[in-house]
Amino acid sequence: MRGVHDLEVGGRVVLLRADLNVPLGVGRADQVITDDRRIRASLPTVTELAGRGARVLICAHLGRPAGADFAARAAGGPSLRPVADRLCDLLGRPVSFASDVVGPSAAQVAGSLADGDVGLLENVRFSPAETAKDDAQRAVLAAGLAAMAQAYVGDGFGALHRKHASVYDVPALLPHAAGELVQAEVAVLGRLTSSPDRPYVVVLGGAKPSDKLAVIANLLAKADRLIIGGGMSYTFLAARGLEVGRSLLEREQIGRVADVLAEAERRGVEIVLPVDLVGATRYAADAEHDVYPVTGFPADRESLDIGPATRALFASKLADARTVFWNGPVGVFEFPAFAAGTRAVAEAVSQVRGLTVVGGGDSAAAIRVLGFPDSAFSHISTGGGASLEYLEGKTLPGLAALDGGQ
Repeated sequence: MRGVHDLEVGGRVVLLRADLNVPLGVGRADQVITDDRRIRASLPTVTELAGRGARVLICAHLGRPAGADFAARAAGGPSLRPVADRLCDLLGRPVSFASDVVGPSAAQVAGSLADGDVGLLENVRFSPAETAKDDAQRAVLAAGLAAMAQAYVGDGFGALHRKHASVYDVPALLPHAAGELVQAEVAVLGRLTSSPDRPYVVVLGGAKPSDKLAVIANLLAKADRLIIGGGMSYTFLAARGLEVGRSLLEREQIGRVADVLAEAERRGVEIVLPVDLVGATRYAADAEHDVYPVTGFPADRESLDIGPATRALFASKLADARTVFWNGPVGVFEFPAFAAGTRAVAEAVSQVRGLTVVGGGDSAAAIRVLGFPDSAFSHISTGGGASLEYLEGKTLPGLAALDGGQ
């Protein structure tokens, strides 16, 4: 897979597909960015291209705008304008902003860029063709994007698992290369799937086992130990015949989970589950709660966090690790009363002397909310879904597109 250093960019308009899908809060007048980590992660490729005289035209998405056409989506969806402003601040140079994706404003911005300039197109998902299942619809948008540029760089790792026009279809139309962020992500994830230093421990949390059972099945051939917490652990506990009360439970997955547990035992892979839980009367930040062993969890309670014995257990199972992949919080960290478990996991992972990879998404958000610096971990992925599908062994459409063609 070619990198940006292998691509001729001087004096050319380079369409850079970045991942600028940042969380937004609502300020007094405009939407404000609450976490600019993904913008910062894109800076090395932007500055590398601009420094080599490229005319950098950035394409990115934000959120999941709804509607039948561009106007409807733009009217109710999140604009990338605040991102353009933040890019301007971080780069220390002007960033031109187009109010459309392939319309007259985009053409004007692309045509006005000088060597080293940077421009940003409006949210590409305002165009329904970006995410269309129909190849012909995506092809029209891809052709419009490609017509504004002479080269393409894919650096939006968080979108590489999507067969979208700007990710999958455009690379076939232009000389292309992978950006520095994509190359860094692939290099780190490659270490997790090829020859990790051992013990290799995987920590999986989040809401549903159905989202990660395929990943777990693939990791059973690679990891030495799987620590499972959060919402998905309740189905695992139920598969072992334990009461989980009103906790999040996927009953239809109990059979599959039981099969996973049996396969792990056959392979000699240790599965570590909670031994106590924080049971609340309801799902609320101020809910009454207490700690219960998993062997005596009340039928009328809902677990919102792991208990203190589980925090100590999980930390002990991470203490000897030399490689760790963590994806998903183990409790409702957004509520301070139920954040102790996720904080304990983050602390234990940060103490590991080896490669520690945080798999993006809610895990990365938890680190920020709980006040851990990025430097406490070897790598924080920008793509939760993309990193999971990579570890599942799937071919990422966007990555395949960067591997082939021109």
